[in-house]
Amino acid sequence: MSRFITSVQSAKGSTERIFNILDEEDEKNKNDFLEEPSFGTLELKDIGFAYGEKNIFENINLKIMPNTVTALVGPSGVGKTTLFYLLERFYDPLKGEILLDGKSHLNIDLDKWRSMFSYVSQDCPILAGTIRENITYGIQREVSKDEIINASILANCHEFITSFSDGYDTILGERGINLSGGQKQRISIARAFLRDTPFLLLDEATANLDTNSENMIKHALDNLIYKKTTIVIAHRISTIQNADQIVVLDQGGISGFGTHDQLIKSNKLYQLLSNQQKMTS
Repeated sequence: MSRFITSVQSAKGSTERIFNILDEEDEKNKNDFLEEPSFGTLELKDIGFAYGEKNIFENINLKIMPNTVTALVGPSGVGKTTLFYLLERFYDPLKGEILLDGKSHLNIDLDKWRSMFSYVSQDCPILAGTIRENITYGIQREVSKDEIINASILANCHEFITSFSDGYDTILGERGINLSGGQKQRISIARAFLRDTPFLLLDEATANLDTNSENMIKHALDNLIYKKTTIVIAHRISTIQNADQIVVLDQGGISGFGTHDQLIKSNKLYQLLSNQQKMTS
């Protein structure tokens, strides 16, 4: 009886959360007049954002040029991931606007906007199902077998997939419990290859991996970022020294931006982060 009561209370709490989600309003476009998106310069103009009473950004101004690599660095809690959420329009800025090739984000269809972004995170999502289903997850078109194989080869995961007896039809457990961290990352990268979007968001995809897996993923990412506008959340300065632009975030906004050589000479926070990592490496 005591176990039954515990189960009922647990189910009650879960049910309440499910119904809270179902009661949320569907996302919709803010404006009736919508323009077709075009690949170009991505600009954040006077962006301000807060979580309730906690202010995150004030007057963020940043230009990200096409086919370049921009890295975001800074201490924990300064809003690096929040900036990704704003770019993907999971949240709307409280003030300011995001411009794509001069067009406001509010004037571009939400689905079309999101279809231009691919996201590879540290903790890549793997769902219960086959490897094939995980690679093609979220793709809104028919995908051929050859496309899946080519994407997997570029992501350095074809070899380990074919080592399974069922190959691409191998059933994966919830959260990819029967895969290593590096294998899950490479499947996530293969998914990004298939999406083939002009913008790529990377949340330090090589973090917390062994050297062999890290080298494989770095090679796969080198293939992936070709001819894309890439924005990287960097936890290790050593991984982004060749970025076209490094943006240093501090509490409330941007404390500096430039190349590695420029920032190491002029930005105190960047110098501090770099020295701290040298001491712990």
